[in-house]
Amino acid sequence: MNDDLSKRVLGQIMGWDDDRAREEYRWLAFISSIKYDAYRDFQAGMRFIESLVTWLQQFDPTERETAYGFIRRRLVFIGLSETQHLVEQFYPKIAHDQFTRTIAARSQVSPWVVLSRPDLRDEMDVLRRKTLFLGLSDGARIDTLRHSNVGRLSNEQVAPTTQLDPEKWRDLLSDLRKALEDPEARFEMVYLIDDFTATGTSFLRFDEVSDRWKGKMTRFRDSIAQIRDELFAPDWKLCVHHYIASHSAEKKVRKNIVDSQKFFSDAGWGSVVVSFGTVLPESLPMRDEAPEDQAFIALARKYYDPAIQTTHTSVGGVDRIDLGYGGCALPVVLEHNTPNNSVALLWAESDGQDSPPIPAMRPLFRRRQRHV
Repeated sequence: MNDDLSKRVLGQIMGWDDDRAREEYRWLAFISSIKYDAYRDFQAGMRFIESLVTWLQQFDPTERETAYGFIRRRLVFIGLSETQHLVEQFYPKIAHDQFTRTIAARSQVSPWVVLSRPDLRDEMDVLRRKTLFLGLSDGARIDTLRHSNVGRLSNEQVAPTTQLDPEKWRDLLSDLRKALEDPEARFEMVYLIDDFTATGTSFLRFDEVSDRWKGKMTRFRDSIAQIRDELFAPDWKLCVHHYIASHSAEKKVRKNIVDSQKFFSDAGWGSVVVSFGTVLPESLPMRDEAPEDQAFIALARKYYDPAIQTTHTSVGGVDRIDLGYGGCALPVVLEHNTPNNSVALLWAESDGQDSPPIPAMRPLFRRRQRHV
């Protein structure tokens, strides 16, 4: 469907008069070109306006203005440039600051002194090389992180995953010792990096059935268990960084790390440091009590197919995910994927059924599933 035809069809299904149509077409052309058309998982030959036309037609004609109004006023699209900025800011804003403060604490001086003394700057360079940067998912953009820090970070201290076999861990250690010309050198800091957290449960959660902590932090602990003492110096520091977090996830991640200290007491690290590139506003999620959100929330509940639920989504602690995994009710789309914490009408796809009648769900921004 070409652009002009898409706009004509859109105007017809929305019932816009000429003045309203011209106004909306200008806005759509602008926002599509600078934001929405860049979404990675649009199907071949389809861009935002074509997807919008298909998406709106699943609603009754009287409901389409509510659905369109949600896109116009409530949707938050975090594009490639914003994401790239968060990745590029990670080292100078987060990691470099952590190195500075760590050396300052060891030397019992103020952080600014570290930057003014050549001997302490040298210590900081050594600490930087003794730090591993590990991705927790594809969204960590480890390649971008590496490329934006050429001359600062070595390829041999960066890996796209925490699930490495013992031989690979030993290769990283061997490269460290060669680089520092120190046969006894060991890693003193690890950064675990991920793109987005809305509930914090994928990273760390307490499972009442098994009576233990689960998540990516636990899997990392398990992956280094057999080789931990060989790899890491005593009381090494574990740092956890998410480029983007919801307001509630920031609090949840910090609380869970404190609450799980006993469980991880034999993990080897001496301390855990948590950081975020940006935290979304507390007011961002959609709320039943907010008059401006009530009509769209009603649509999300009406046009919902329970078939989209999986074993993974049940971990979020809610019976329905019409408002997203964990009931987060976020109006958020990331340029490389739509979080399942966002309202399901944005990303879910299903066939529906006739008896009992359940509507087929059509996504505006189709989600690439990480969990099945």
